[in-house]
Parts: sequence; C-alpha cells; structure tokens
Amino acid sequence: MNRSTSASWLKVMAGAATLSLALTACGSESDTEANEDPTDSASASASESTDAAAFTNDECGTDTTSKDTFKVGGILPLTGNLAYLGPPEISGVGLAVSEINAAGGVNGVDACHMIEDSGDSTDMSVSTASAGNMVAAKPSVVIGAASSSVSLNFVDTLTDNKIVQISPANTAVDLSGYSDYFFRTAPPDGIQGNALGTLIATDGYKKIAFLVFNDTYGTGLRNATQAAIENAGGEVVYGGKGDGDEFPAGQTTFSAEVTAALNSSPDAIVILAFDETKAIVPELAAQGWDMEKTYFSDGNTADYGEDFEAGTLEGAQGTIPGADPEAVPGFKDNLIGWYDSAEGETLKDFAYGPESYDAVMLAALAAVRGGDTTSVTIQKNLAAVSGAEKGAEECATYEECVELLEADKEIQYTGPSGIGPINAKNDPSSAFIGIYTFNADNKNELTGSVEGKS
Repeated sequence: MNRSTSASWLKVMAGAATLSLALTACGSESDTEANEDPTDSASASASESTDAAAFTNDECGTDTTSKDTFKVGGILPLTGNLAYLGPPEISGVGLAVSEINAAGGVNGVDACHMIEDSGDSTDMSVSTASAGNMVAAKPSVVIGAASSSVSLNFVDTLTDNKIVQISPANTAVDLSGYSDYFFRTAPPDGIQGNALGTLIATDGYKKIAFLVFNDTYGTGLRNATQAAIENAGGEVVYGGKGDGDEFPAGQTTFSAEVTAALNSSPDAIVILAFDETKAIVPELAAQGWDMEKTYFSDGNTADYGEDFEAGTLEGAQGTIPGADPEAVPGFKDNLIGWYDSAEGETLKDFAYGPESYDAVMLAALAAVRGGDTTSVTIQKNLAAVSGAEKGAEECATYEECVELLEADKEIQYTGPSGIGPINAKNDPSSAFIGIYTFNADNKNELTGSVEGKS
C-alpha cells in the first residue's frame, strides 16, 4: 500500500485554530477531543525531574557484550549536516540508560551505551565504519541513524549480523518493513507528509514550489506532501515528483534553484533539506520572497537564532514528528540535566530526544520480557512490549512496566514520544506531528500538533 495516502487523523491541536484533516484511512477513523493532552497516559505516572546528582553517564567497557550487559549502541550524527540532532538523540539514549541502571538494570545486569558517528549522506564511509565497529562490539541494540539514507547504507550489515536497529528519526517510506531487525520510533513520511500538506492547504495556498534535495528522505517526504496538497485541490508548480528539479545533498549555492522556483509564481515554498537550508534561506530573502510563506520539515525545523538576521524566518512554519517533550512532567528537564551532566553543555534542540529515549526503553523491556539481553531476544519481543499483544496493560515508566512483566502481564509502554504500538512493518502504528512557528529570533516554537495513524 502507498503509505503516503494511508493516514487517518485522530487528534488536532493547533492553538485556537483547528486543522481540517480529511484523509483516506486503511481501516476505521475516529475523532477525539481537540484539547486532549497527547501524552495523558504517560503524564499520569511519569516521574518529575531528577536531581542532577542522580544522572550517570554509563559508557560501555571494551570487554562488554550483549551476553552479559544490556549494551546500547548508537550510530548518531556527531558530525555532518544533521549534527544538530546529535545532542538530543544522545541525551535520550544516555538518560534512558541512566534511569534503567537506577532501577536495577535489565534482568539483573547493568546497562551501558557506546556512541559512534553516523556522519551524513555526503560521506557514507563514516557510517560504514561505525556499523563495522558495532558488529565487532556485539551490542544488544543499535539506536540510529538520524538520516534515512545513512540507515539504508548500513541496515543490511546489522541485519545480516542479527543486530536490532531502532531509528529514532528515520521517516523514509522505503524503510517500512525493510527488515525483521529494523524498527523505528519515528513515523513514516506518509504521516508527516499528510500533516505538512494539509497545513499548507489549510493556510489557503494553492500553488506550491518545492526546493528539495535528491535524498531518500527528501524525495519521499516531497511525494507524500505533494499528494496531500493535490488531494486538497492544490498544484505543485516547481520541484514536484518526476520534474527532475532536485539538487544534490551538500550543495552550497542556490541562486539558480531559487530563481527557477520564484519564476513559477508559487503561493508558498516548501524547503526539504538539511544543512543546505542555511544557504537557501538567505537566497530566498535576497530575491524578495516573503518568508512567512515558507514551510520546513523535521530535517530543517530548527533554531536558527545564530544563523540569520533577526526576523528572517518570523511566521514561517515547519513540522517535526513527535509529541511535545514538555507534555510529560520533568522529561525535558531530565534531557537537559543529563546532557549538562555528561557533556557540560546546555541542550538547545530536542527533536527526536523522546524517540531516542523510548527506543532504548522498548529494547530494555523486550529484553526483560524475553529473559536475556541478546539482540535476537529483543527482536522477538520488541513489538509485544510496545502494545502489539491483546490485553496489554499500559505503563509509562521502566519500573512500572518491569513490575507488570514480572507478574506475567502483557504491556504497552507509553513513553514520551507518544507513539502507538509497533505494527507489522515495524513502524509506529500512530504518532504525533508537531507544528512549529518561527518567532522573531528565528527559533522554532511548538504551536500545535496532530496525531496520525498509519
């Protein structure tokens, strides 16, 4: 099934305004109250922020393996055009491991983490080397990568060695059901594309131009967004599917692309790129484009306070998969606290921090359910602890979930990412998409969210 048209929308929260989302479903549709908290079940039992002294940075020793340790690997962007996502993802992993150890570990053994660099799609040798290091290290699970193209570069290596990979940020449709050992806690692009396209249509724009890089993530999300725009009666006037207007990843000048896009007389422009965005935005502004009519996605909806002149992006909007990290009391503070404790720096971006945290927690709970910390056992039990089994009882913390598992109960872990149970394609069956608006300081602020079901 084409997942770009298979999302049914459950909840809409966009400030005082309500998005009208009429999308085709692969099953039944249902509506809920627009002002319902997206993480009520998690909030009810989540702990408040932890004292700074309680944070631990539990790095793996060289002699550990998944046979005697819950060993969490990470292939995450320490460098490259998604390096801004590294800190929140690393913090999510580190915080989860710290909390697991504070609760007694996994099946009586300690948890630890080891982080390798994923780099980006302009130099795949970085992630290739990191994947090789992971195979040699024999982890219980690998968290990453942030880029879908990068994951596609090494997913076969991990699968061939029966190592579970859980990406907190991959959204490419090509990865749905790709491998029995590949899972993700971020939704496929069909959900985000429908949200972004519907947002644009609801704002009243009919003629849309895309500035999109030639990357699995970029083209896949473009296709899903384009479908939503066209289903709402709009048209794509530049950069659409099959037009051949994509630019290569890593490009640094965009005068020709911006001129061509503006010559198509669009009502709005969608930028689907990573670090290239820092060169595209100034070119659009220089050519007189009204930046309020610009839309971004999770690859570039970030804090540009230090990159652009104040007010450059004011009023522009973007989307990021994931629930509001502030919806669970204390969670955002704990992400900040762990990163400060471990790295001595202040965490500024939070995208995919909750998804990274939940990826570790799901893997740990799968190990508890299966009785050991090996990757093969985690693979067999991961969907079950996410709520895929009938009669599963909801639980929001590691300790609470372990108690239920030890009482021979089936569980549905409901963590801060707000995702639903893992489905047959190893994707979240539902997920939230945050809607962000840029303020006068070029910082993205959460202004609403929608929940989609795949």
